[in-house]
Amino acid sequence: MIVKGGEVLAGGKYLHSMSLTPDDEVRSRDELVAFVRELRQDYLRRGHEWENQSLDHFLEAFAAWIDDSPGWYRNFGKQLPEEGDWTFLARALQAATVYE
Repeated sequence: MIVKGGEVLAGGKYLHSMSLTPDDEVRSRDELVAFVRELRQDYLRRGHEWENQSLDHFLEAFAAWIDDSPGWYRNFGKQLPEEGDWTFLARALQAATVYE
């Protein structure tokens, strides 16, 4: 189930806005898959509007945001999830370099 602002939404409906607010949560692998696919669709539709249009710039921004994420969470009165599976994200990024 995807939770947006405390409200449970079915089927990733809110993903079309491409905006995860500080109160939104992705609670399952399936929801993460749906979000990443919607992110790709957003890129195909309007990637020319993205700040980081190349893979090089996108990956650098990805790393920079992860590095700065404790501050982002702190700014919104949240705690960085300790149970986050950073190895999973690293493996997924690496696998995407060769996975078809």
